[in-house]
Amino acid sequence: MRKHVDLVGLLFVLWGGMSLLLSVSLVSIGIAATAIGAAAAPAASGGKVTAGIVAAVFFVLAAAGLVFGAVHVWIGTRLRRFREWARAFAIVLAAVDLVLIPFGTALAIYTFWALLNAQSKPLFEDRHG
Repeated sequence: MRKHVDLVGLLFVLWGGMSLLLSVSLVSIGIAATAIGAAAAPAASGGKVTAGIVAAVFFVLAAAGLVFGAVHVWIGTRLRRFREWARAFAIVLAAVDLVLIPFGTALAIYTFWALLNAQSKPLFEDRHG
């Protein structure tokens, strides 16, 4: 089970990294929407408002994605070090990942199988940090 737990940690890091990359692209789209709003003609005030709303939505989504990705990377690295608290957090994150079809769901099912298995529990005992 050690290999499975290590693989779950690696998959968490990769999943978080993909989320971070997606969030960076959302930031760039938000910047583009801000630029479009700034370049709108003064008479087109509705265009400026719309561009501002779109930019705000993209920035909020990017911030959420950055937090989501960073937490996955952090938990994944700690899971690979067999930290007991990381196991609990990974199970909670897996429950959140269930709704992210198809890859999040597959990751969540594999995480549940690997971390809730009776053979993997001893790997996390007697570890401090």
